[in-house]
Amino acid sequence: MPVSTTAAPSRLRYCAILAAALGFAVLAGDALAQGAPGGGVKRHALSLIGEPAYKPGFKNFDWVRPDAPKGGLVRMWAEGSFDNLNSFTIAGETVTELDSIYDQLMSASADEQTVVYGLIAEWVSFPDDISSVTFGLRPNARFHDGKPITVEDVIYSLEAQKKANPRSAHYFKNIVRSEKTGPNEVTFHSDAKGNRELPLILSELTVIPKHFWEGRDLSKTTLDIPLGSGPYRIKEVDRGRSITYERVADWWAKDLPVAKGMWNFDQFRIDYFRERTAAFEAFKAGQIDFWPENSAKAWATDYDFSAVKRGFVKLDRLPSTRVAPMQAFAFNSRRPQFQDTRVRQAFNLAFNFEAMNEQLLYSMYTRTTSFFDNSELKSTGLPQGRELEILKEVQKDAPEGIPASVFTAEFKQPVGGSDSQHRRNLAAASKLLQEAGWVLKGSQVRNAAGQTLKVEFLLNSPTFERHVLRYIDDLKKLGIDASVRTIDSASYQRRFRTFDFDMIVTTWGQSISPGNEQRQYWSSEAADQEGNRNVIGIKNKAIDKLIDKLIFAKDRAELVAATRALDRVLLSNHYLVAQWHYPFNRIAYWDKFGRPDKLPSLTPAFDRVWWFDEARAKDLAVKRAQ
Repeated sequence: MPVSTTAAPSRLRYCAILAAALGFAVLAGDALAQGAPGGGVKRHALSLIGEPAYKPGFKNFDWVRPDAPKGGLVRMWAEGSFDNLNSFTIAGETVTELDSIYDQLMSASADEQTVVYGLIAEWVSFPDDISSVTFGLRPNARFHDGKPITVEDVIYSLEAQKKANPRSAHYFKNIVRSEKTGPNEVTFHSDAKGNRELPLILSELTVIPKHFWEGRDLSKTTLDIPLGSGPYRIKEVDRGRSITYERVADWWAKDLPVAKGMWNFDQFRIDYFRERTAAFEAFKAGQIDFWPENSAKAWATDYDFSAVKRGFVKLDRLPSTRVAPMQAFAFNSRRPQFQDTRVRQAFNLAFNFEAMNEQLLYSMYTRTTSFFDNSELKSTGLPQGRELEILKEVQKDAPEGIPASVFTAEFKQPVGGSDSQHRRNLAAASKLLQEAGWVLKGSQVRNAAGQTLKVEFLLNSPTFERHVLRYIDDLKKLGIDASVRTIDSASYQRRFRTFDFDMIVTTWGQSISPGNEQRQYWSSEAADQEGNRNVIGIKNKAIDKLIDKLIFAKDRAELVAATRALDRVLLSNHYLVAQWHYPFNRIAYWDKFGRPDKLPSLTPAFDRVWWFDEARAKDLAVKRAQ
């Protein structure tokens, strides 16, 4: 299970991104009782779109085997290294899978987008104006040291995380006060009414023990083993090399409906490798058990080894229903050479996706054409109806942020492929560069001050080098001085956090109900805060206003319209060069595991719902020895 060392921390275990603005007049969810604090009703679950699939009193999810056997050691891998066991700071290189040692107030469904069910919190309630949210904690919730999870722990968790991490500060920005409103009740108060995702984002709060972290600095790195409350605890750490987690046999939540049949491995160990090639050789040799494949080339060419041919290693391609993530070559618009939209557009015109897809990607991918691709949130055609109204409203207050083309032409990615079409794209790109003041002199373009247009692509793995080098060849045809540098993961993390790069390859995950996380991605406030996800450095008042429109949408139609408007403005400003997406999860694994007949639709959930099959493992060992 390799995890990118540059990825933003996941907010929910099951989904890449599960954040959102509400899609209906109120959050859906069956009421448990009347008379909750603030006049609301107590709900066992929250859903942003439609009703939760499981009613109060459900026994388990239907995508698990409730009596799945427990046992076995699973070996996985990650790329890079680590020097930190604190997942709440932006400093250092944090070890992966730390989510597994903690519990959140509520737990996400792996088969329903934007749906959560009670975990530490047995119920949640809120008034009609959603000015506050109250959670009722389960009295039996415990940390691993046996101490109860209290209201004080929940309040401390929110405040400490907001102080330690600018991403948390943005995400929970509207929460201004927390208070104990009963022996096991905590209420959070907002400074704004109508933020309809508020109950859900608070449900995602990871609860940490106040008695462990008081006196420690949550914003600093540490190799002290943290105290958690989740299904696993840390057993062993070899700094920078490996980490082993062990299942907590008496985990307080093991019999809850949201946990039944899950977290079945007794131990899982993650070994760190500096680069993919060595890790894959370890997988082929049976030293790694599970391999999620994200390379089309590797999927097409690397799986002809003996263990696959003999049936010892199984290959699966599982469909995913998630909104396509935006993976892209991202500009650092803080750099002066990228502050002109025409320069950024020229870079997009120079990118020949069709040729790259055919020659390097085995024609497996689709060009990403939206920040919300593969969903109804994607902007198409010309803006109409409520979307058009929103754009005009925002344009009155921030006209400079919305290009005129938003109203007159549908955004379309340039199409390359053939030599003739690609030459036309390069000619158009050259014209844009000239209009922006970059004139070809000799073999390079220069501005009036005689400076060369330079770009360095910064990578933390050689995996993308061949793609970048192909792209660089075309940029050089325009006279751009382009180069690539691959550095170690620790150095990359530092430069990523401090925005010390020209261009990088990065990804933004999205859900079908985007919301407060968009502030981290695109807002002016986040642009200058180190460690935040606005790596591009966008400062656009129109986008700030569109984000607020999205967050405070009154209903699903309003949310869709505001999201399409945001998508359209982001695209028209050419803040990045979009790459590609693939609607499947490719996985390879040694044949010693069992899994439910039905897997969840959002993720293969290997470490959640699969189990170690002792009989298969013994049979595999015998066959390999023959």
